[in-house]
Amino acid sequence: MSETSLTIGALAKKTDTKVETIRYYERIDLLSAPGRTSGNYRIYGAEHLGRLSFIRRARDLGFSIEQVRELLSLADQRSRPCAGVDAIARQHLAEVERKIADLNAMRRELSTIIDKCGRNVIADCRIIEALSPMPGKLKRVPLSKKPEADPRPRRLRTGQRAGV
Repeated sequence: MSETSLTIGALAKKTDTKVETIRYYERIDLLSAPGRTSGNYRIYGAEHLGRLSFIRRARDLGFSIEQVRELLSLADQRSRPCAGVDAIARQHLAEVERKIADLNAMRRELSTIIDKCGRNVIADCRIIEALSPMPGKLKRVPLSKKPEADPRPRRLRTGQRAGV
């Protein structure tokens, strides 16, 4: 088998991607269906290797499947201006920055809670107090606005126990 003729296992190894993930990308049309051998094995070429490497790198950077789909579509149109690519990347960067801000707020809140701990007994533990549903002495640091969860209780399926 030549360098540009890869089995699914070889492609998976070269791109550090699970075989099932490659099949998934084929099912959702991010990766084109490969040719088949006479024994009906998938056979991938250099184009698949390049495209899957692109997908992996984009996913490693946190782009969503839909964003990757858009980026691939734009990448296939080599003579177009790259403003669309830039817009997708800027939108993703804004989301990454929002998540970093949320994580920094969580870090501050956890540090505050930990610093208030007297390290005595659980009955006096400020960490437990802050996590309890009763109003505590610590002020809650709000994270960025997110849609609120549905306040209605979840219906349990037959045989399912509450809290599971």
